[in-house]
Amino acid sequence: MTQSIGSRILVWGSSCSGKSTLAEQLARHYGYKWVELDALNWLPNWVGLNSTDPERLEARMRDATQGDGWVVAGSYSVHAQRTFWPRLDTIIFLDLPLWLLLSRVVVRTWRRSHKRELLWGTNYESFANLFKLWRPEDSLLTWIVRNFHRRRRQTYAAMADPRWAHIRFIRLSSPAEIDLFLDTLGASGTRPSSGGVGTTPSH
Repeated sequence: MTQSIGSRILVWGSSCSGKSTLAEQLARHYGYKWVELDALNWLPNWVGLNSTDPERLEARMRDATQGDGWVVAGSYSVHAQRTFWPRLDTIIFLDLPLWLLLSRVVVRTWRRSHKRELLWGTNYESFANLFKLWRPEDSLLTWIVRNFHRRRRQTYAAMADPRWAHIRFIRLSSPAEIDLFLDTLGASGTRPSSGGVGTTPSH
């Protein structure tokens, strides 16, 4: 089944859609490298290379996706399209319902905040920030709502763009569809080491 999705794969979608979880499962199943774009982007104290040093971020993306045999989780579409999209085989678009994304982000942020889970070096999520709805750079609730339809438009535009005609797009719109997809690949028994889903805001 490896040939059906290739060896250069991107899993993308809204925050809390499960990009990292699915990407890690696929990487484990096929023996590929797992690349998390948030880990490449975020420096200590939530300094993002996408806004402070985009050339460095793109250099990291190119280094992480050299050769074959990798599964990337994340978006950062402007930078990703300039670096590794021309070499992609497959994009798996996790298009889950908005209500599910919002319920997941509340549960996940509470867990991370309560357990003081360390993210990408020295960063922690704040449950209080989640409800600063007037600050989308801090509130994932606002970020998800504002970007939900934009992500869909981006995906459909990419599917119609001749530049990406070589990429196979697979849309999964529910947890049940994700499980069925994994079953068809024989990857349903491959579980990632971490239980979290989604990422911090990706651009």
